[in-house]
Amino acid sequence: MKTITLEFEDNSQLPTLYGEHNSHLARIEQKTGASFTVKGNILVIKGAKDICARARQIIIHLHDKMTAGEEVAMDEVDGAIRMADFFDAPKDKQSIDRLDFAAKENSIRTRNALISPRSVNQALYVKALRETNMTFGLGPAGTGKTFLAVAMAVSHLLEGKVERIILTRPAVEAGEKLGFLPGDIREKVDPYLRPLFDALGQMISIEQTERRLENGDIEVAPLAFMRGRTLSNAFVILDEAQNTSPMQMKMFLTRFGENCRMVVCGDPSQVDLPNGTPSGLSHALDILDGIDDISFIRFTADDVVRHPLVGKIVRAYDEAEK
Repeated sequence: MKTITLEFEDNSQLPTLYGEHNSHLARIEQKTGASFTVKGNILVIKGAKDICARARQIIIHLHDKMTAGEEVAMDEVDGAIRMADFFDAPKDKQSIDRLDFAAKENSIRTRNALISPRSVNQALYVKALRETNMTFGLGPAGTGKTFLAVAMAVSHLLEGKVERIILTRPAVEAGEKLGFLPGDIREKVDPYLRPLFDALGQMISIEQTERRLENGDIEVAPLAFMRGRTLSNAFVILDEAQNTSPMQMKMFLTRFGENCRMVVCGDPSQVDLPNGTPSGLSHALDILDGIDDISFIRFTADDVVRHPLVGKIVRAYDEAEK
């Protein structure tokens, strides 16, 4: 058994770090096997040597985020635990350098938040979004692929790296028929693009989002309206890409222009196309593999950053399909 003692200067911040009724500490104890004892501004960690080291690393990481002014909620705690699990893995299983993973430059700065990756694949995804012109984010719901793409798009727009953000997706219902929707084109596609709007609202506020939609800094368009265009000086996000046909996917990808960044987000296991219609996403993965400046990041249930129950549901469905 080993004991590590941490002493903090500012007592007033500790309730935020420890969580309501020490809920954050309880989650870390549950996941690591360490035990905590709180004595004023002192935190005592007990357990086996490697367990204590992991628990200390998690606490220090969360404390650093808190002192930097970032929120420390339960999902941040789970992300810190996930990082610690990765760094405890054998070196030959680590696909990204520890320093790269934790570095500030692997975070995304927007007006309202500094967004950090919460899993190894998220870190690889952020790196790909920053370094390659075309990125495919593939995997189940809740892994952050769309949210991080929107964050990077907002960051590029605020820094002046692009002139506009273009959001698009195929207008395919998830097993339902909504019929004809009332309103102009924005109002018709709004239900389909709601997750993207929600993410924008977190990055730059709902008011800023509306203002930028009005002046053209942010454009929302159905995938069908992409034909014939060349997209330059733009950060373009195609969401729900598994519901494109091969022809639609080819049309979209060939819109690529000067100073353009494209992100294709989709879950190949959740295709809502009519039976017998091949998915343009799966088709693209087969034929584009190996092309320079295109990154493919594949998320799994281990990367789910929503409620832990979502990860369990994804795994259950994966097992049933197998």
